[in-house]
Amino acid sequence: RLAAPARDEDEPPGEDVPDERLRLIFTCCHPALPFPARVALTLRTLAGLSTPEIARALLTSEPAMAQRLTRAKRKIQEAGIPYRVPPAELLHERLAAVLAVLYLIFNQGYDEQDGRRDLAAEAIGLARTLVRLMPAEPEPRGLLALMLLHEARRATRTEDGVLVTLEDQDRSRWDQTLIAEGVAMLDRALAMRSAGPYQIQAAVAACHATAPDPAGTDWPQIKALYAELARLAPSPVVELNRAVAVAMADGIPAGLALVDDLAASGRLAGYHLLPATRADLLRRAGRTAEAASAYREALDLAPTDPERRYLTRRLREL
Repeated sequence: RLAAPARDEDEPPGEDVPDERLRLIFTCCHPALPFPARVALTLRTLAGLSTPEIARALLTSEPAMAQRLTRAKRKIQEAGIPYRVPPAELLHERLAAVLAVLYLIFNQGYDEQDGRRDLAAEAIGLARTLVRLMPAEPEPRGLLALMLLHEARRATRTEDGVLVTLEDQDRSRWDQTLIAEGVAMLDRALAMRSAGPYQIQAAVAACHATAPDPAGTDWPQIKALYAELARLAPSPVVELNRAVAVAMADGIPAGLALVDDLAASGRLAGYHLLPATRADLLRRAGRTAEAASAYREALDLAPTDPERRYLTRRLREL
């Protein structure tokens, strides 16, 4: 069961709001620690993730992650970092790391391979607490909206142990209560007129969640949102998502060209969704032999059984 807000999120926070878990997150996200170490340490300490799980979530190697965790723990001890939620004037400087941690915890719980739904519920509950703790900040609301809109689709993400893509999911089974709450939370965040990466990602999720069917998806709007996200928070993963939106809005060749450029750059080497995306676009373009090769590459890299079963099925269908 998802943690529900104890009161209206616009009510001023009281002493009961910063619970033990939130204190732990803010301690691990102390500015004395490098940003990647803050995220990794909180995932280990709060969520109980293993070093391999954290390395996968952060797209890095296990040895590098182990060293990062060791250095972070030593730094906390040496610097005497206090175990508390910081005073209001210091909250903002730690917000980006805290939001990143909560979203990664949510994603780990959303992963069908591990089935750790408790982590997703934990992240949503903590995001609700953060909204109450920082009512004037729009990005915690954006993150909560994003989580709710993703969680609304959880029941349709796999079928008989096989990944079901967004396009093929049974929309009648999506949780409309969570969608309505997520859209309302996003609207309140956007009304603050300080759009950030989580609000933009939530807006993309809302476009999908409110489309009556795949054909009714507003791909030009999603393309524009990803262009803005690439400006605010550039990353190769964002570029990959933007390429898909370009393909759906402007035609497969346009999107495929962007994917090929990204592949040539080497910035997503070893990331299974790059060849998986390329395979899907090649399939849609009727380039069957190339699609098969890309599906095989994705299959070799895919980290979860549902994804591997999906890719295997796609390969057989060519």
